[in-house]
Amino acid sequence: MVIVETTDDVILFKKTYETQDSIVIPILSDINKHPIDNTLSLVYIQMLDGQEFIVPYNHSETLSGHNISLISDTTTYTYDKKLLGQVVAVGKCIDVNLLHYMKTNQPLSIEHLDTNAHNFFNMMYYKKENINVIIPVLKHLEYCRKLSDLLRATIETSSDSDTMTYNNDVLDNLSYIEQNGITTTEGMVYSQYNIYTSTGRPSNRYGGINFAALNKSDGSREKFISRYKNGVLVEMDYDGYHLRLIADRVGYEFPQGSVHQHMAKLYGVDYNEAKSLSFQYLYGYIPDEIKLNNEYFSKVSDYIDKLWIEYKSKEFILSDIYNKKIFRKNLTDMSANKLFNYTIQLMETENNMKALSRLIPTIENTKYQSDLVLYNYDAFLFDFNMEDGLDYLHEVKGILEQDGKFPLKVSWGLNYHEMKDITEKFVD
Repeated sequence: MVIVETTDDVILFKKTYETQDSIVIPILSDINKHPIDNTLSLVYIQMLDGQEFIVPYNHSETLSGHNISLISDTTTYTYDKKLLGQVVAVGKCIDVNLLHYMKTNQPLSIEHLDTNAHNFFNMMYYKKENINVIIPVLKHLEYCRKLSDLLRATIETSSDSDTMTYNNDVLDNLSYIEQNGITTTEGMVYSQYNIYTSTGRPSNRYGGINFAALNKSDGSREKFISRYKNGVLVEMDYDGYHLRLIADRVGYEFPQGSVHQHMAKLYGVDYNEAKSLSFQYLYGYIPDEIKLNNEYFSKVSDYIDKLWIEYKSKEFILSDIYNKKIFRKNLTDMSANKLFNYTIQLMETENNMKALSRLIPTIENTKYQSDLVLYNYDAFLFDFNMEDGLDYLHEVKGILEQDGKFPLKVSWGLNYHEMKDITEKFVD
């Protein structure tokens, strides 16, 4: 093991690192801070041939760290690609936790890897900032070696090709949103997405805030504001999203306008009752009468039956967009309706990621200052600088609507609680 401190160490490390693939494990200075609001203490690198390096950035036992680039043409494997990319730039990077998740529908378990020294320091000095800076380097080495062994076991039994699109699109998209942060009346806060859920639908919580379930009625959203002097928050959310996603899948074409208004006419009820009935049928039981008299739900019923037959007859089924394998052995207590609901959430996530993979490069490589700061299921929140003009919002809306297949409602406000519907501003 080489601690990279001298010029000769740097030369040896670069020559080795740039010629072969490696496992890279970052150690942040502070375990209680978000990666964006943190610093690196050190980085552990294990080449796939077994050579080990520790690159110090900020640690009490080492000399001043070198500003060493970790960008190369080789492949980097890591436990958390999103975290790694937020603290240090690397080249091609594969998230090993994702590899494991795609095989088992469960994330890797690493809680047991902490050494006694880590547990002691974290317990005794839980209020102290940057605790990893004083935990002995050899103890970090012990932890990193155990984690590397765990990662190697997954690497050796997994195929990168099955996950690369998911690895690049999903993790990079969510990392981009996290890095933008969200401004509050108390300062900047950061979200943290977790894709390792049963359905793949990301949860999003950090610092005691559940960003995926911010209360709309208790005033807690009022503290979320724009970072710009001349700015507002703009939310775009899909109209009847799940109904439209399934319609696209089963070959049913809704007319222009509100999905729920369309269904209201078919049911012979008002808008609110139609909305309630549609969700009841979509996520629960479809009565025979509805199957016979409603073309949409007739197609949905056929799709549910087909999906269930496929699920029972094969080892796995594939998701529609990213070809994620949903292994039967990894799911328990499944039924036809439960599988369908599972599929809807996965369909929602993948369709959103496809849209974001078009949107983010567009808004990132332009003159615009506005930022995408939050994504929740069927909605996207932007910190909008008014200087960007409505052209920005038109462009964003057009990309997210995917050629008009998934219409969006638009609202804006000085804070996230007092939002006003401005959809009519975008009617041609």
